Amino acid sequence: MIAFHSPQTLEDASALLAAEPSARPLSGGTDLLVQMRSGRVEPAAIVDLKQIPSMRGIRAHDGGFAIGAATPCTALLDDAALCAAWPGVVEAANLIGSVQVRNRATMAGNLCNASPAADSVPALIAADARALVVGPAGEREVPIADIPAAPGKTNLAQGEFVAEIRLPAKSASGGDAYLRSIPRTEMDIAVVGAGVSLVLDSSGTCTAARVALGAVAPTALLVEEAGAALVGTGLDDAALDRMADAVRAACNPINDKRGTVEYRTAMAAILAKRATRIAQSRAGANS
Repeated sequence: MIAFHSPQTLEDASALLAAEPSARPLSGGTDLLVQMRSGRVEPAAIVDLKQIPSMRGIRAHDGGFAIGAATPCTALLDDAALCAAWPGVVEAANLIGSVQVRNRATMAGNLCNASPAADSVPALIAADARALVVGPAGEREVPIADIPAAPGKTNLAQGEFVAEIRLPAKSASGGDAYLRSIPRTEMDIAVVGAGVSLVLDSSGTCTAARVALGAVAPTALLVEEAGAALVGTGLDDAALDRMADAVRAACNPINDKRGTVEYRTAMAAILAKRATRIAQSRAGANS
């Protein structure tokens, strides 16, 4: 029989997870329950995180936002300030599954499920978001890109879990965007995903850029060379071509029934260019 726990504090949740090696945290459960029903995972205990007050909701944090790890993706749409500051992140989170799934699913769960094709993760990496990780040794703040270790595996230690996602303060002249390629119009898994975040100066010159990719490597990744190709430019076609070259060079995808290596590599560059133009437009609107 599976033990079910509903701790009221972060410390109690960590202690319960640390006490049983196969214990799994539950926030939205949209991945965990499917995995349990298919027999992929057989936890001895489930630790429900939703009863911990700080795990739900969105609050201001250091000029940016802290999003409780049990906050459903659809709840992000109700926060006008978050939507205005980080539209790409909100849009990415609300591409996951169906509306019914997103009413339960969380960005933290999407992150810790560690799928290379997770939609919210490239957008969060591009935004330079961080995760507040709680465990037996206390709290630590970790870059989002450092959480996934491999498909289905994270770098979290026994007893650790993500308590919140932290987005930095948005530059007044910044913009972000996330795009993906899927065979269907919705309710599908990204064949390729690309997230871009930019900051422009008053002349339209790019002063900072982050480009992240999903579904083209074992984990979502930040392509530093791609961002560097945009900085100091007016985001002209030549700059975007150099960025696209860096994106293609960073890709290390697989062949499967959903996409070939060649398709994924080519589409990553295309989506990164398109996302850059959207982010540029949003940054211009904010300046």
